[in-house]
Amino acid sequence: MAKKRRMLWQLYPAFLFIALLSIVSVTWYSGSFLKSFYLREVSLDLEARARLVEDRILPLLIPLNKKRIDEICKSMGKRAEIRITVIGPDGKVYGDSHHDPLTMDNHGTRPEVRAAMREGTGEAIRFSRTLQRKLMYKAVVVRKGKTIAGVVRTSIPVDTVDKALHAIQLRIVLAGLFIALVSAGMSFLVSRYTSRPLEEIRRVAEAYSKGDLGARAPVSKIKEIDEIAGTMKGMADSLRERIETITRQRNELSTVLSSMMEGVIAVDLQGRILSINGTAARLFHVDPENGVGMMIEELSRNPMLAGFVTRALHEQDTFEEDMNIRVGTEDDRILNLRSTSLLDANGERIGTLLVIADVTRVRKLENMRRDFVANLSHEIKTPITTIKGFVETLLDGALENPDDALRFMGIIEKHTRRLEALVEDLLTLSRIEQEGEFAKTAFDEFNLRGVLNSALQLCLTKAEAKGITASLDCPEVLPARGNAGQIEQAVVNLLDNAINYSPRESSIRVSARKKDAETVIISVTDQGYGIAPEHIQRIFERFYRVDKGRSRAVGGTGLGLAIVKHIVQAHGGEIFVESTPGKGSTFTIHLKQAGLNQQ
Repeated sequence: MAKKRRMLWQLYPAFLFIALLSIVSVTWYSGSFLKSFYLREVSLDLEARARLVEDRILPLLIPLNKKRIDEICKSMGKRAEIRITVIGPDGKVYGDSHHDPLTMDNHGTRPEVRAAMREGTGEAIRFSRTLQRKLMYKAVVVRKGKTIAGVVRTSIPVDTVDKALHAIQLRIVLAGLFIALVSAGMSFLVSRYTSRPLEEIRRVAEAYSKGDLGARAPVSKIKEIDEIAGTMKGMADSLRERIETITRQRNELSTVLSSMMEGVIAVDLQGRILSINGTAARLFHVDPENGVGMMIEELSRNPMLAGFVTRALHEQDTFEEDMNIRVGTEDDRILNLRSTSLLDANGERIGTLLVIADVTRVRKLENMRRDFVANLSHEIKTPITTIKGFVETLLDGALENPDDALRFMGIIEKHTRRLEALVEDLLTLSRIEQEGEFAKTAFDEFNLRGVLNSALQLCLTKAEAKGITASLDCPEVLPARGNAGQIEQAVVNLLDNAINYSPRESSIRVSARKKDAETVIISVTDQGYGIAPEHIQRIFERFYRVDKGRSRAVGGTGLGLAIVKHIVQAHGGEIFVESTPGKGSTFTIHLKQAGLNQQ
């Protein structure tokens, strides 16, 4: 029933509007015509009264008898209940039914008076400053022969006219309301009768729009309605088949696209996104539904991406390119883009299809691999070349000279140990990077002072050889959690690095303290050569050396700080460096004691 009312109320207002518009139009026209007619009749009445006054005052104008004229105005105005004014040719008031003419302004400029002077009669509806009311004026010129002797003006308040008009208009409006009510009832009946068969069709169409294609219109006695119902049934059956096919294909395509590791974006010929899968949406930080309809420039402000799409849209060839793209506030990412033409069912090109793969990690790993291989080759080549050269020298006869042979063997031993240290560091670094091995490593509680003291003892001989003093500042009991052996190795590497790059007779200080309930801090401070600010960000890279000549002179492998960094990261901590060139450096390890991977 509610649905039938909706259809009814779609038809009923139209019928009612037409009926009411007609009634309002007729009422308005009748009222306007009546007002015009009534005002015309009042104007004729005022003119007739002015003519009566004209006959009485004409003998008094020439010669002029103002007193008698004023008495006649007041007498006749009182009996006729209108205002009568007699005005001279010069505009002076000779007599008035309501006021003393001597106190009244010159009336020669009044519009009705001027019109009477020109045309014989004049009419105006305006506000009277004398009576402080709105009046309707009628002025008639008085002539004696061809000479204008004066003007007789009669007037009546407009509100009197309005009262009479309102009374008549009220009757017209009441009659119109009665007719409107009758029309409303008739319109309702006609609308209801008309809406019944249409409501059934509308109900079925609404069901189709909501996906209920099984709805059917009841049989009607009207042939045209039955034909429409049959047509709608056939349309519903056809739609059901097509929707099932489209839904199945869409689900299959959606499953394929959502399962892809690559981002897929379909773009039309204007550069507007037609489709975007979840991977691409996550890559560019947009919602898949909101992404559809966006321009490709809105997806990323990078002009390289827009340029790639523009080139792909204007040419038929397939393109592939790597480019750096900044997404949001993240660092630049390296994306591999491939494009191919997007065709419709008829084989017409409607856009381009972009397949996007985030190869940032792959490319970084490739660069790291290349750099690692290049650095490792360089580090290994130098000692091997030296060893080979001196071995060849010994084989060529240097063995005959014991002093030279002994010196050459010392050099060969030095570079052999360098190779051994390099291989050992590589094995250590490889072992640390193996996440599987760290997952099996138990993190236990231990006293950090004992670990730091052990690290100092291991480096004490090397420090004493350079006259360097090493001190430890740590509470007697400082609990820590992690792998004690690895923490010791990290501190040993930092101490070894400090000893290598500190001048003779200097000092090194190792300290440890508890920062808060979850953090323990270990610091290694030296008085060495220091590190320039531009090198600090890179000193933890493999084989990176601030001063290559000095590093090789002290026998470093270039892997010590890289090992320290990986040990700290494996413990969920961080390492920081503060350094002033020429004054020394401080390496600080922050070990998190909460949230560690524990067995």
